Amino acid sequence: MSNNLFKNIYLKPRESIRLKAGHPWIYSGEIADCDSEIKDGEWVRVMDSHGKLFGCGFYNSLSKIRVRLLSFREESVPDREFFYHRILSALQLRRRTMPQASSFRLVNAESDFLSGLIIDKYENILILQTTSLGMDNLKPIITEVLETIFHPQAILEKNDSPSRSYEGMEPIHSILYGSPVKGEQIIHINHLQFKVNFDSGHKTGCYLDQQLNYQKATEKASGARVLDCFCFLGGFSLHAARSGAKEVIGIDQSQAATKAAEEAAILNKLPQCSFQTANVFDWLIEHTRNPQLSENDLFDLIILDPPSFTRNRYSVDSALRGYKEIHLRALKLLRPGGTLASFCCSHHVDSTLFQEIILQAAFDAHKILRRTAIYSQSPDHPILPVIPETEYLKGFAFEIAQS
Repeated sequence: MSNNLFKNIYLKPRESIRLKAGHPWIYSGEIADCDSEIKDGEWVRVMDSHGKLFGCGFYNSLSKIRVRLLSFREESVPDREFFYHRILSALQLRRRTMPQASSFRLVNAESDFLSGLIIDKYENILILQTTSLGMDNLKPIITEVLETIFHPQAILEKNDSPSRSYEGMEPIHSILYGSPVKGEQIIHINHLQFKVNFDSGHKTGCYLDQQLNYQKATEKASGARVLDCFCFLGGFSLHAARSGAKEVIGIDQSQAATKAAEEAAILNKLPQCSFQTANVFDWLIEHTRNPQLSENDLFDLIILDPPSFTRNRYSVDSALRGYKEIHLRALKLLRPGGTLASFCCSHHVDSTLFQEIILQAAFDAHKILRRTAIYSQSPDHPILPVIPETEYLKGFAFEIAQS
């Protein structure tokens, strides 16, 4: 291939080990020079300081991530064959690791070597998000490949991620293939039915990264009284009820979410589930206000699965105060021998720091904890250790140790 076919980006000397190890993001500060008149969204070749090819990817002068690499070798502009093989490879990984799943994340951007592309599969409906301009320009090719592999009912574009603004793109919802999908749709997670609204739901419709944890965290819920905080559509609640919990209370501040959770409980014939619309912080404070809690106030299993409390490293301290507060309150509501299953989905709070905050809360609550499980994101959200951003969800289960 001719060296003059594509525009070139030249890296500074001694480019970071992060890049050499395979991280696909190149920031503006790592670029020494570039050819003139490179258009935003254009496919470029990246050269090291010695003029040796480093890789190829999409360029955008508007983004802090100046180049998103999709290949570490000479590669032409991604075409139908390129996406076919990448998406098929991603599908095969899901079939190996989650063979029973009918709803899952099909493409998880960087961890499937497709930076700027997310595709979620909900039964026979595919939802697509593009967070880079270069990837956005190739939506027709991606759609064609998805049609070929899946023959879906519909392919929807739900491009409302705030990160699109960093690439100079506006939010957009559209139908890329098939007919409109109106109202609530039934999806299956671990053989339970949930109602999802693709127009108003979070992310692409719901959160799929807890799919295995729903089962793991509730497998011993038989006979338990369960509190599911930040319950959203009732994932943990319904799994706990199916495992034999005698009572499950789900709390979420979204009325639409608790309504959908209630309907899912009815749909799955799990009458021991009830849901309340409330701010979880306020609910926990109100229910721990009395220092002398009765046996009826306590729970055998409490699940904390909040949304991210921090979107950047500058708000970590504030987020940690929030995490500590909800754990302190939850531990007060947990009976001796009970289990707390807690999750954090912020990339900026690592596992060590998250566990330390829980232990600080336990110290203030005069509880000694025994760790019984460690959780991570489901394998449809694969983790590449060389790309730390691909690992964001962490969780622990602790039981209150009795001396």
